[in-house]
Amino acid sequence: MKYTYFLGIGGIGMSALARYFISRDNFVAGYDLTHSPITESLSDEGALITYYDSIDTIPPEIKRNRESTTVIFTPAIPEESNQLNWFKDNGYEIVKRSAALGKIATDKKTIAIAGTHGKTTTSTMVAHIFKDSGTGCNAFLGGLSANYNTNLLLDNNNILVAEADEFDRSFLQLWPEIAVITSADADHLDIYKDHKHIKEAFTAFASQIKKEGVLILRDGLDELITPNVKCQILKYSFDTKSDFYASDIKLNKDGTFSFTFCFPGGSEKNFSIGIPGWINVENGIAAAAAALTHGIPVKKIKEALTSFKGVKRRFDIQINTPKCAFIDDYAHHPKEISASISSIKNIYGDRKLTVIFQPHLYTRTRDFADEFAKSLSNADSLIILDIYPAREKPIEGVSSQIILDKADVNDKKIVSLENIVEEIRNTDIEVLVTLGAGNIDRIVAPLKLMLKEKYNV
Repeated sequence: MKYTYFLGIGGIGMSALARYFISRDNFVAGYDLTHSPITESLSDEGALITYYDSIDTIPPEIKRNRESTTVIFTPAIPEESNQLNWFKDNGYEIVKRSAALGKIATDKKTIAIAGTHGKTTTSTMVAHIFKDSGTGCNAFLGGLSANYNTNLLLDNNNILVAEADEFDRSFLQLWPEIAVITSADADHLDIYKDHKHIKEAFTAFASQIKKEGVLILRDGLDELITPNVKCQILKYSFDTKSDFYASDIKLNKDGTFSFTFCFPGGSEKNFSIGIPGWINVENGIAAAAAALTHGIPVKKIKEALTSFKGVKRRFDIQINTPKCAFIDDYAHHPKEISASISSIKNIYGDRKLTVIFQPHLYTRTRDFADEFAKSLSNADSLIILDIYPAREKPIEGVSSQIILDKADVNDKKIVSLENIVEEIRNTDIEVLVTLGAGNIDRIVAPLKLMLKEKYNV
């Protein structure tokens, strides 16, 4: 038997890997800082999980089988981790999450979706198209597919759909046949220092696409292309003439869109995406382009996108009535927030929009305070939670207050996570959205329950 131990097993990318190794009959165990629905699901599937960073909590099976054990860790694990250092001191094979995924992808036909935003929804759309069309795929996703309630899809074929994460240059472990790049905005400046270095990393990723492969690039990202990119390059856009784009776009009553999908050599009418928001039309164009490039018939792509139910925490509509609407979204970068708010206003028109935002990371708050304030200024009422630190220690002078002070919103305040449900209970809500990548997801269920009781929905 082989043994796999995960440091940070509850992370979305780590949990997909854990599920993969469980499916291969490995002994799977791991550590995470907090209980979550993901860790509970993994426990139900057979993983042994501890929530204490102690050597004593490492299972004896892992301690007895050093030669047969691989330790996989996420960069979010601190260097001073007791377990990480014990594994180092005792000569275990230790690999990063990205390297583990890269190794799995080595003998697969890989379709990789990259971008500073849009990659999770787009990669989940691609995986759904492959599965729904009968082609099938193995997919490692950065979110829980609402169609399948998992972040891992398995198949007996050699096709792998992977979310290619730019954090820590993780995506440079992949050498895809087909790749999509949705965006390359400034982000992760604690890693990259400036926008120039982020774009260089995306160019390096594009250069790793196999020579006979295809890059599907969002229109406007031409600066990523250098002579090192040897593959075919096709472009896509929302509604601007490209190789792939949407025309005859119509907004439906439920916030979804109908459109004609235009592609090289033809077009297909009556396309629609099963979830609302104009940004998801753009994501759908990218996903359709990847699937069509692989060879899936356009009519099967159309059927699949119509039945696409989305990704949990990606423009995830919790309540949708004339009295009250509530959307939960993972958006944690200024451009993602702008796209989310724009989509909501497009659907709900002049209804009052209350935004609850949890900043993620001190460095991101510091680096993008002006941009966050500008994107959040489109709210009618703004509540900002304290910064979710994740892997970081506090930075002097950096707090949620610096965003609040700059936001051009008359009705704005800072509220603690613990008090937010009561705050909203005493607020008139027409449309509410929760935004952020930290632990703001913990208040979604309580908010939904309270709003349903309050508005009798």
